[in-house]
Amino acid sequence: MLGWLSACQPALNWREVRPAQSGALALFPCKPDTEQRSGMGLARCETGGKGFALSWADAPDPAQSGAALKAMAQALATKLGQPLPAAEALQVPGMTPLREAGQYRLAGSGGVTRLAVFAHGGRLYQALMTAPQDDAAAWESFVTGLRVEPAR
Repeated sequence: MLGWLSACQPALNWREVRPAQSGALALFPCKPDTEQRSGMGLARCETGGKGFALSWADAPDPAQSGAALKAMAQALATKLGQPLPAAEALQVPGMTPLREAGQYRLAGSGGVTRLAVFAHGGRLYQALMTAPQDDAAAWESFVTGLRVEPAR
């Protein structure tokens, strides 16, 4: 599958990444830089004019994970000056099934932002792709490459 993705998108060099302390496996199209603080982290990279990021944080109250996911999506839409569209379905292997988990497409004059929010227990995740023009194939590769792994 990785060979097929590379052939279709030569600027993107897909690889599996397990950011330390994230509890997740992600498929990134470039080698991400990782930043960590207590209870949160960020892995991000840029290639072919597109930015890709996976961030994670521990919720103060795991019972409020659903509300936190909705707030994360709304905060990004507000920051971009866009209304928050209805969420599209999202399935990430290992995620906690919450109705607030979903993916969004936000388009504006500055480009397109794709967003996915999901949780595993009390850990919240946000996957993001930014680009001057939408690239549904790159987003699909990125979001379907996400996995939440059990603690080791």
